[in-house]
Amino acid sequence: MRKILLLLFFLLLHGCSLNNLFIGGKIDKVTVVKYTPYMKHHRAYFSRAQLKTIKGNKKYLYLYNAKTNDIAILLHRKHQYVLYNMSKPKQQPYAINATAKTKYWQVLKGFKRKGFKIIKSLASVGYTASVSRKRYKGVKTLLVETQEYSRLQTLYKKAIKTYNASKIKNIKTRLPKSLISSYYAQYKKRAKTRAQLLQLSTIAKKLKLQAPKVPGKPVKKQKTTPSKQKIQIIHKKKPILQVEEEVEEKIEEPIVPIVVKEEPIIKPIVKKILPPKPSDKPYTYYLKHASLNELSTYISNKATKNSLSYTQYNMLSRRKVVLQEERLFKHGSLEELIAAYKVNKNPKYKQRIMSLMKAKQAHH
Repeated sequence: MRKILLLLFFLLLHGCSLNNLFIGGKIDKVTVVKYTPYMKHHRAYFSRAQLKTIKGNKKYLYLYNAKTNDIAILLHRKHQYVLYNMSKPKQQPYAINATAKTKYWQVLKGFKRKGFKIIKSLASVGYTASVSRKRYKGVKTLLVETQEYSRLQTLYKKAIKTYNASKIKNIKTRLPKSLISSYYAQYKKRAKTRAQLLQLSTIAKKLKLQAPKVPGKPVKKQKTTPSKQKIQIIHKKKPILQVEEEVEEKIEEPIVPIVVKEEPIIKPIVKKILPPKPSDKPYTYYLKHASLNELSTYISNKATKNSLSYTQYNMLSRRKVVLQEERLFKHGSLEELIAAYKVNKNPKYKQRIMSLMKAKQAHH
């Protein structure tokens, strides 16, 4: 444990880059690139020397362990088939000796006893992977990178299936579209109610997918009473001529004209947009008590620059730098602290980096 920490610290003091720090400077070894609660990123450089094809023109093959949710890559060396676990960097690779007579199915059967089988789609188990040819320190290698999103994929599938976006609403890690788009499209077709479509719309915005069309709220129809039909009743005793005379008399009645009053036209009142006013809080508050966000907003206001003197503005700017350094020291990541230590050489940063390295080593 101490040797590993001393080695990392030695590389740090000699100005090594962050990529070299995490890669470890070794070939044919899986290393950790990044860990978050919903994503694990691993990387490995495999030498292309004496690398043979496995089946057809393929020089590598992915195998999957369903019990441990581990993904591994199979390579064919000169006299061996070697399986590297890309999900667990500390695990030693499995090797099976091979000759010219060794058949492909015999090798797969041997690794099947270890729990690893061929998998057709990595996306179905929450993985993405990429392979490219790179030169690492002058050596021709295959660069293999894998990202595991299985936990995040499960959360999104549950949210889509139940049409409930509450559990993924505050998650910042973005799930790749290739891991969820087909599953989303399946339940998008099944959604019928307006409430289901609204939940899917929220999920689609998080995934950067096409949201479903949500209909507007239904308008309540007002009950209308049927108009009374005017029925003309003709008495049998009265002759038809009398009815015609009565109609003529009604027509001759004078028509009273209806006068429509014109309403005055009211011109809209246009409000002038005034420039932002300076803050009501005193200068001493921002100099001693304001948070970083409050101070940043206050300094960036044009009204503030006009109201403060040159000396006052510089003192606030210095306090902003101090608050930014405090936030970096308390909440900054290991990579950010290392970059800051290379510039300021502050011993406090060195102690903080060592404590984070110890915590990370204990976690693994």
